[in-house]
Amino acid sequence: MWRNTLARVDVLSEDEVELVHRHAMTILEEIGVDFLHPRAVELFEDAGMAVEGDRVRFDPDWVMSQAARVPPLFQVRARGAGRAVTIGGDHMVNAPVHGPPFVTDLDRGRRGATIEDFTNFDRLSQAVPQIHCAGGTTVEPEDLPLATRHLDMVYSHLRWTDKPFMGSVISAGRARDSIAMAAIALGGRERIEATPAILALVDVNSPLRYDERMLGALLEYAEANQPVVVTPFLMAGAAPPMGLAQQFAEALAGIALIQVVRPGAPCVLGSVPDGRAGSAAFGTPASALGILAGAQMARRYRIPFRGGGALTSSGSPDARAAYESMLCLWPTVLGGVHLVVHAAGLLESAQLASYEKFAIDVEMLRTFEWMLERGALHEAGPCAPTADGAAHERWKRMLAEYEDPGIDPGVDEELRRFMATRTEQIAREPA
Repeated sequence: MWRNTLARVDVLSEDEVELVHRHAMTILEEIGVDFLHPRAVELFEDAGMAVEGDRVRFDPDWVMSQAARVPPLFQVRARGAGRAVTIGGDHMVNAPVHGPPFVTDLDRGRRGATIEDFTNFDRLSQAVPQIHCAGGTTVEPEDLPLATRHLDMVYSHLRWTDKPFMGSVISAGRARDSIAMAAIALGGRERIEATPAILALVDVNSPLRYDERMLGALLEYAEANQPVVVTPFLMAGAAPPMGLAQQFAEALAGIALIQVVRPGAPCVLGSVPDGRAGSAAFGTPASALGILAGAQMARRYRIPFRGGGALTSSGSPDARAAYESMLCLWPTVLGGVHLVVHAAGLLESAQLASYEKFAIDVEMLRTFEWMLERGALHEAGPCAPTADGAAHERWKRMLAEYEDPGIDPGVDEELRRFMATRTEQIAREPA
C-alpha cells in the first residue's frame, strides 16, 4: 500500500458539504430506503426506526450515532508476510479491475472470460507491487457453473496470490463460503474476526434500494467482522447537492445496518461515479468531480472511502482510454481515496477487462507511486511502436516472471476438500 500525504483537493465549500449532509438526512428521514430482506427490516424496527413494509425511514441522529462507530482505519490481513494493508488515514490501497463478463487481448480479441483469465489476473496482481489487493471478481469466469464458480474464484485468490482479496457477495451462502475458506487459509474464524481477512463489495440498487441477495451477504460479512464496502451509484448530471445527497443517504443507511449487526465493525463508504440511465459511464469529467466530492464527504463522516481508479468508457486500450483513466486517477490521488477498485485493467465501463490495459495502468500507477514516494523510476513505461503493442509484451512478461507464493499443502488440501463438499451440497439444493 502507499502513503498518500499530498494535500487533499476539496471541490465543495464548507456550506455545500453541510448542505449535502442535510439533504441526505432529509432523504433518510422523509423518503427512506427499501431493504428487501426481512432480517434487515426487523433489525431496524427493533432499533426504533419507522418501518412500513420494506421501507425504512430513519432518525438522522441515530444514523450519525451508528456512523460514528465505524473505525476511521483498520487492517486487513493477508497470507503473505508484509502483505497486510491498512484502509483509512493516509493509506491508499490499489485493487485490479472488478466485474467484467468479457476479456480482451491483442492475440485473441474480445471474448467471454474464463477461469484461466481469472487466474491470470490474480497472477498479474501478485506480480506487480503497485497492486496491493488481489481484488474480487476481476472477471466473471463464464466457463464454470454459476452456482459453484465462487469457490474456484476464492481458491484462485488464496492459492495464486498471498495478498488480501475480496469475497463473493452474490448471496449469503457464497459469503459464508468465502469466510470459511479464508478461515481455513488464515488460521481460523476467531483469528480473522480479530483482524479481518476479506473485503466485501456490496452494491446498492440505486436509487434507495438494497436487494435481498446483497443484503444477505452484507449481514454475513458484518457478523464475521469482515469489512463491507457499501457502494451506491452517483447519477451523471445530478450535480451537488441532490446527487451526492442520495449517494450518502444510501451508503449511510447500509453502514448503519452493519453497525446494528456488529457495533464497531469496519466499513468503507463507496462511490461509483457516474451512472447514466441505470448503466455506468466511466471516465467523464463528472466522474472526476464525483471522486473528489465523494472523498470530501467521506472525510466529513470520518469513514474510509472507496472510489476512483483507471476508469474509462473506451472499448480498447487507446488514447481515449489513457486520457480518461488519467483524468480519474488524478482525483483519486488528490482526493485521498483509501481503497481503489479498478486501479488497473478496466475498459468499457467495467464490461471489459484488458490484459494490455492492465499493463498500461500499472505504468501510470508507477508514476503516481514515484510522486508519492519521491523515488526513482527504474524502467520506462510503454513506448514505441505503440503503447498497446508494448503493453502486450509487458503483460506476457509479467506472467512469465510471476513467482508462485506457494501454499501449505495441508491448507491446500483442506481448501480443496471444503470446495468438493460444498459443490456436492450445492448440487443437491433446490434450484
